[in-house]
Amino acid sequence: MRLHDLKPRPGARHRRKRLGQGESSGHGKTSGRGGKGQTARSGSSIRIGFEGGQMPLIRRMPKRGFNNARHTTRYIPVSVESLNRFENGARVDEAALRAVGLANGRGAGIKILGDGELKRKLNISVHAFSASARAKIESAGGVCEIAGAGKGKPAKA
Repeated sequence: MRLHDLKPRPGARHRRKRLGQGESSGHGKTSGRGGKGQTARSGSSIRIGFEGGQMPLIRRMPKRGFNNARHTTRYIPVSVESLNRFENGARVDEAALRAVGLANGRGAGIKILGDGELKRKLNISVHAFSASARAKIESAGGVCEIAGAGKGKPAKA
């Protein structure tokens, strides 16, 4: 058997539907579009949910529910354990965390979480701390500082 001997199984391939090629083709005259009207015309597409000008069902129903997710602050999480890579007494801020690859992506800021143990005395300035992380950092002799705290809004001119 050679490549040129291969053939698809009977019934595996369909003929292409050739529209407008005479009535006996079964797809002549209106070419499967039905009679006249908007959908028979070229370029016709009615947006989903459109009901011919009648108030659509989706707008007749009342709005329901509330989603709190859009109002939450999403921080980039960083564990206390991963801070051991910094030198003793180092100042750790967002730029330092991004430089070593601990804080990737976008978020409202960085939050230190209390996973693992901290063996270094660090001065950490980020946007949020969990209670356990703050306790571990301060018990190791470090300092927790909220980044941007005390700046407030600029005074109006």
